[in-house]
Amino acid sequence: MASDIQRIVVIGGGQAGGYACKALRGEGFEGRLTVVADEPHDFYERPPLSKGVVTEGEPLPRLFPEASLAALEIDWRRPRRAVEIDRAAQEVVLDDGERLPYDRLLIATGSRPRMPVADWATIANVMTLRTWDDASRLKERLEQSRRIGIIGGGWIGLEVASSARKLGLEVDVFERAPALCGRSVGPEVAEAIRELHERHGVGLELNRQDIRLAGEADGRVTVTADGEAHEPYDLIVVGVGVEINLELAREAGLRTEQGIVVDAAGHTSDPNIFAAGDVSQHPHLGLCLQSWAYAQNQARVVADAMLGKEAHYDEPAWLWSDQHGVNIQILGVPSGELHCAVRHDPLGPVFFYLDGDNRLVQMVAFDQPRAIKLGKRWIAAERQLDPAQLADPDFNLMTLR
Repeated sequence: MASDIQRIVVIGGGQAGGYACKALRGEGFEGRLTVVADEPHDFYERPPLSKGVVTEGEPLPRLFPEASLAALEIDWRRPRRAVEIDRAAQEVVLDDGERLPYDRLLIATGSRPRMPVADWATIANVMTLRTWDDASRLKERLEQSRRIGIIGGGWIGLEVASSARKLGLEVDVFERAPALCGRSVGPEVAEAIRELHERHGVGLELNRQDIRLAGEADGRVTVTADGEAHEPYDLIVVGVGVEINLELAREAGLRTEQGIVVDAAGHTSDPNIFAAGDVSQHPHLGLCLQSWAYAQNQARVVADAMLGKEAHYDEPAWLWSDQHGVNIQILGVPSGELHCAVRHDPLGPVFFYLDGDNRLVQMVAFDQPRAIKLGKRWIAAERQLDPAQLADPDFNLMTLR
């Protein structure tokens, strides 16, 4: 470990920041570890916010037990915001004027929900979901609602739809694209997700190009989709993607594209500054991943690199979603011309997307976590697969280990 590293500053109190801190201490860093967080809460996970937190009232989903967190000896600045990175002085400037010197800096600023029409933010009972405070507010609003509208047929919108149906609410989802989750999965998977939601009574308004919201005098919100006005909703949840929090990095002159450009060890264009999680562009895929696994595992690798150790991140993209009691796992990112082999297994369908050489590029499994583990091995080994075997529910995939 580099002996000149005495002060590490982490900007961001989310999952990437938390796991980086844990890894830094685990690797023997004994210097000052300062975390700048814009929320007052301890490190917590975001996936439960759209699920058990709003349906069951689960407590703050902490990353670490209190005793483990205390052992990290973090010098917190919260709720505070970093407003400038002074690279020449190697200092982070906070919104209260404090300047934090650093030997190594980690940017883990994550992302924020996108509001496609700025005026929507001024309408009562229109909200987004990103933070613990958002989830607490959403839980309260759902308890007071009979029917809700969701703008956006991606993962967060569909998870909220699932939770609202579990609570017995009427739910309609409005999506501009002709398919659900169309940017991240193929048409076969999108169709299976559509069928899942329709079976559970979710109203789907797909391919709606012109979506407008208007607040009513009684606090409800009317949605007009392609000129058709719907009965007012008690609550509207907007889930149309995120904006990456790149402002600090850009103003500091770091190289950015979709996210902060990093190598496989998390180095930015400044040798003393690293990036992890949503804000860091995946070193091989060239895009930003809003993924629990990426935030956790890439941050651990970056922690090693910050201490001068050999470090390399090369895991395939992997994310999961729980909807209507079904666990959907997505491995890999679609790219190029692919063909699909579908396995209609009694446990749940599995979709294999293969390239021209029959190598696995993406795999989506419904309630089949063991199959995903196999897929990770196949991708790592660049294994050629037989589409007929993959699609045959009587063929034992474990023989391809």
